[in-house]
Parts: sequence; C-alpha cells; structure tokens
Amino acid sequence: MSVIDKVIAAVTPPESDKDRAEARAKATSAAEHGSWLQMVLDHHLAIESAFAAVKQAADSTSRRSAQMKLATVLNAHSLAEELVLYPALALNSEKAHSTMAYTEQCATKVQMAALEDLEPMSQDYLDKLEHIRGAVAHHMYEEEGNWFLDLIQKVDGPAQKKIGQRYQQEFERYTRGAEAGKSSATAAQASKTVGSL
Repeated sequence: MSVIDKVIAAVTPPESDKDRAEARAKATSAAEHGSWLQMVLDHHLAIESAFAAVKQAADSTSRRSAQMKLATVLNAHSLAEELVLYPALALNSEKAHSTMAYTEQCATKVQMAALEDLEPMSQDYLDKLEHIRGAVAHHMYEEEGNWFLDLIQKVDGPAQKKIGQRYQQEFERYTRGAEAGKSSATAAQASKTVGSL
C-alpha cells in the first residue's frame, strides 16, 4: 500500500455495513420518484455493481473492460455531482461538505488513474481496487447519510426540480460522450484493420 493509500485510509475510516444500510434506507425514504436523489441512489447502486464486476472478472481482458465500464459510470456520476450538487451544497450553507466531497472525488480519480498502471490480475491491482471501493463506499455513505438530505431540506421545490434536470443532463452528457468515444475508437480500429488487408 502506497503512502497516499495509507493517508486516504486514515482519513476515511470504514463504517459498518449496518451503518451504510441505515443511511441508504434513510436516503431512499427521502427520495421522491424521479428526483435527483433517486437518480443519485440508482447511480450508487450501479457503481457498486460495477466494482463487483471488475473484481469478479476472470481474465485481464474482461477485467480491463469491466474497469472501463466502472470508470464511465463513476466519472459520469462524479461530474454530475461536481457540476450541480456540490455547488448547490456550497450555495446553501454547506461549504464544508461541498469541499470535502470535491476532495474525496479528486482522490478517487487519482487512484483510478493509478489502477490503470497495474497488472489487472495481480494482487496489487485487487488491493488498489478494494481501497478505491472502500473510499467510494465511505463517500456514498456521507452523501446518503446527511449531505444530500440536508440539501433537500434547504432547497425549495422549484429549485429541487432544476437541480434534478441539471444533474440528469450532466450525467447523460458524459455517458453520451463516452459512448461516442468508444464508437470513434472502434471505427478507427476497424478502418485500420480493413486498410491492412
């Protein structure tokens, strides 16, 4: 474990599974159908599934593919939060939570980049993946436990709707861009393959 990993582990103590489940239940009960909080919770579930898929992959190719899917949902989600939800927190007397949220997500992006340099079937890779998963789980716990519930209480109905629309737009903008990038790369590879025939 690197020095950075040790520092991050020291500042992100793990919660119990029971604590996480209680925070999730609390957030779920506060989330109205179609609301930005419901979208966030759906994305949190998708992120958890994506981490599991990376860990369960049976070979290097499958693991790298699952890692790319994880990166796509993680980045789309984090960018939507960074562009919409964290500014809303800061503008509604939650600057400390907003700052912490940005800091944690930046640390995750750095660690995801470090993961790309590791042999996907190595123990070092699995250790790094678990470290990232744990940090992300802690971050989601903070959001579900109180940060986003505080935001719901501080922002009125019309503003809630605007936040939801903007959050969805930013998430979809990234996922559409990621899909377009994959299509371009696939087309370029196919063109290269055809050209070499």
